[in-house]
This record gives sequence, C-alpha cells and structure tokens, in this order.
Amino acid sequence: MEKIPSFCKDHDNLQTGLYLSTVQQGVSTFDLRMKTPNGGDYVPPKALHTIEHIIATLLRNGPHKENIIYFGPMGCRTGFYLLTVALSFKQVLGELRRAFSLGAQAEEIPGSSKKECGNYLEHDLDGARKECAAYAAILSEVKADD
Repeated sequence: MEKIPSFCKDHDNLQTGLYLSTVQQGVSTFDLRMKTPNGGDYVPPKALHTIEHIIATLLRNGPHKENIIYFGPMGCRTGFYLLTVALSFKQVLGELRRAFSLGAQAEEIPGSSKKECGNYLEHDLDGARKECAAYAAILSEVKADD
C-alpha cells in the first residue's frame, strides 16, 4: 500500500509550528504541531480532549465557520489536524491565533456533560489553557506568506 502523506514527513526534523500538509479536492489539511515529534513531551490526554472541545467550538463559531470542516487530535499527541476549504494559510493562521488565545483564557469546557461527550470524565481545563497559551506563543512566531 502507498504511505499516507503524514507518514512521508521526516518526523526527525519536524518542529513545532503550523504547516499546510495536503490539499485534496479543494480541502486543505493543516498540521498544528504543538510539540516536537518524539521529543518526550506530549499533550496530556485529558488536556488534548479539552483542547479539542474548546478549539473546535471556537473555530466553528468564528468568522470562518463555514470554511471549517474538521478539527481533531493527532494520535501521537503532538498536535491537531485542521481541515478547511477556501481559506489561505494567512487566514488560517489568523483564525488559529484568535482561537488559541481565547482557548488560553477559557473558563468552561463546551460540550463536556455526560449527555454531550462520550468520555466526559476525561477533561483538564487548566492543562488545556496552559497548552493553548504555549501554542499561541508558537503561532505568534509563524510567518504568513502574503
């Protein structure tokens, strides 16, 4: 079988940041790398779950909500994938800066009740805020091509 695009990346040289991974049929997949691959520091599972709830909610209620297809965690716990349509890298970067800055200040976890979430006991708001703040700082250093 062919390797999928994410397995073709050299994870020994991949650093934190924001990367356009692929574009297929007009859908752009962005790699939100919060942690250095195989660096020994990963997003804790409870914080990862909480970040997913917070950032997905912020993106799907933001100014580009019609262009957001999916936001979800990487199994390796080094970051997230964001799938969009009809947004430039610069627009995605701006939207992620907004969302992660707000996520760093979140006071509640959207969709975290037993009725709304399939694993409602596995959340960590403080941990999620810390990770969001750290990634917001990383995003502040990312350059957007005009």
